[in-house]
Amino acid sequence: MAEASPLPSFGAGALEDPRLSAALRTLEITVRRKLDGVLQGDHLGLIPGPGSEPGEAREYQPGDDVRRMDWSVTARTTHAHVRQMVADRELETWLVVDVSGSLDFGTVRSTKRDLAVAGSAAIAHLTMGGGNRLGAIVSSGDRIVQVPARSGRAHAMNLLKTIATTRRAAESTRGDLRGAIDSLRRPQRRRGLAVVVSDFLGPIDWDRPLRAVGAHHEVLGVEVLDPRDLELPPIGEVVLRDAESGAVRELTITDEIRRDFAAAAGAHSAAVRRHLRQAGAPTLQLRTDRDWVADVVRFVARRRQGMSVGVGR
Repeated sequence: MAEASPLPSFGAGALEDPRLSAALRTLEITVRRKLDGVLQGDHLGLIPGPGSEPGEAREYQPGDDVRRMDWSVTARTTHAHVRQMVADRELETWLVVDVSGSLDFGTVRSTKRDLAVAGSAAIAHLTMGGGNRLGAIVSSGDRIVQVPARSGRAHAMNLLKTIATTRRAAESTRGDLRGAIDSLRRPQRRRGLAVVVSDFLGPIDWDRPLRAVGAHHEVLGVEVLDPRDLELPPIGEVVLRDAESGAVRELTITDEIRRDFAAAAGAHSAAVRRHLRQAGAPTLQLRTDRDWVADVVRFVARRRQGMSVGVGR
């Protein structure tokens, strides 16, 4: 069995904390080494690569490439025409990252918050370059932090620092994924890629704004989970505490409770994926008990294969 990709813990460091910078550099090296070793190209597969699209036709001039002849216009006008090619615009990617209280939880290799930062770093690496721009909307539940979309590695590193250090909301504050997604719509942003990173726990009240975003942008959902989000261990008496509301409940975990919990968790996960699909968003699932880079590689490989045979959203 291959060794899992290392994932540093970001904790709640300050923006200038040298340990945070070192952790982000370690993460960057991991992402580059694993992804560049498997995937090739300027755009590694989340979206179609840079190229050209047909523009308007104009009359043929000596020296024009005859392979660009527009025969339909030539036939209509009886004069030779060529099709001008318009280069694709640079890609603008927006990360909508949920860092509410439920993300500060993890029972295996890391917390979900650390995994959300790692997933954001992978998206940054897959979409940056060639003048592409990256921005972020980070929601803790009681506030939303916006990072303007800019290009360059230094900007991407500062953006990841902002995600890693955005403070969690005070106790009894629920996450506000709906508000974060809605912030992507106002003001209207240039057409591009919108990536929502969250555990998607709690009420599904974000579906309508996500569909509205999906009508204008390519959308991707990154679901960050811990195995305890999906099933309870057979540990008998336990005290459970809601990470966002602060509510505490004591109960004895029986086989029946475990079955009911797993069924409810499975139904919620299926509903999340259904609503993401309705918004045109494929889902990349990252888990604290799996190799997160391997999951990214598999997802991107499937996307590239689908694009190569003409499978769209």
